[in-house]
Amino acid sequence: MDLLNTLADKGLRRELPTREEALAVLATPDDDLLDVVAAAGKVRRQWFGRRVKLNYLVNLKSGLCPEDCSYCSQRLGSKAEILKYTWLKPDEASKAAAAGVAGGAKRVCLVASGRGPTDRDVDRVSQTIEAIKEQNEGVEVCACLGLLSDGQAGRLRSAGADAYNHNLNTSEGTYGEITTTHTYADRVETVHQAQAAGLSACSGLIAGMGESDSDLVDVVFALRELDPDSVPVNFLIPFEGTPLAKEWNLTPQRCLRILAMVRFVCPDVEVRLAGGREVHLRSMQPLALHLVNSIFLGDYLTSEGQAGQTDLDMIADAGFEVEGAGTTTLPRHRADAGGSCGSQADECGSHSGGCAPCGDEAQAQAAPAEPLEASAARTDLVTVRRRGAGTDLAPNA
Repeated sequence: MDLLNTLADKGLRRELPTREEALAVLATPDDDLLDVVAAAGKVRRQWFGRRVKLNYLVNLKSGLCPEDCSYCSQRLGSKAEILKYTWLKPDEASKAAAAGVAGGAKRVCLVASGRGPTDRDVDRVSQTIEAIKEQNEGVEVCACLGLLSDGQAGRLRSAGADAYNHNLNTSEGTYGEITTTHTYADRVETVHQAQAAGLSACSGLIAGMGESDSDLVDVVFALRELDPDSVPVNFLIPFEGTPLAKEWNLTPQRCLRILAMVRFVCPDVEVRLAGGREVHLRSMQPLALHLVNSIFLGDYLTSEGQAGQTDLDMIADAGFEVEGAGTTTLPRHRADAGGSCGSQADECGSHSGGCAPCGDEAQAQAAPAEPLEASAARTDLVTVRRRGAGTDLAPNA
């Protein structure tokens, strides 16, 4: 169809789609889903071939966060029965990271709950980064510690951090409905601080929180403007005990449309399939590999993912290959600009090209997704992490 041909051509030229085109991707019918995947897949292959980068999470400090982010199981007031523990020692974190590296992970992501790190916390994480790099030659390390204060990004960079993650999560217009203890502008400022310090910026979103199509397009366009090197796309895991526990708004088909839209808007960026893929994409995860070029291996921060070996089998069976440590993730034009760290994620109808939807159809596209029937909520797939960091059990990698 004309829309998808236009978007594929724009993606090959790194040209920004119009908002109307991005909205139209989210509005394509299920009958056209494979056409959407094929068009976005053409863009993915142009910039990343059939490589899949593996990333591994280490939760340095779990729970007990003073922030009130509605989606988070670690939030203030959360009744989710997650693991709660204070800071891992550097050797403990390094041991956890080694399991992910042994499983094929090229990047280790060090995450700690909280509003932001104290200077003492930065010292602690710096020691952890040094320990990981000493024991795992060539591994990339990304820190995710919340809002940064002046000078902290530079200190992490000096300690050997390659990247910093801080997600925008949702659109600026709806951010206050999700979180009240900090602002959207606070998040943007932290990403800018990371970039100014020479860290590779990683910033993404969470879909499935009841947002409209317009909200999704707003946040992805904001990410394009922010220009991070990697964009993680999370799908809400509705933990019992959190305010969004009943928000089951996603189908596998909608998840694929969202990923395709992100790829069209951010064609040459590492698009990472992140939390919630097992819960919402389920058996359609292999199709997502045609849209993203990066995934997390094994478990997440407070929830369990599918077995690490299953991830590796899925990649191989779908005809993709794990990206090696000696391969640069980003396309040359981005890597040469300093973006790569070392060897571095519902109806088209008659609308074509940049033709804007109008009347009732435009209003329908801007409305929040209708919640799924209760019988469609797959609460059985939400498994709280009980292994790996903070436990005596072996990690999943």
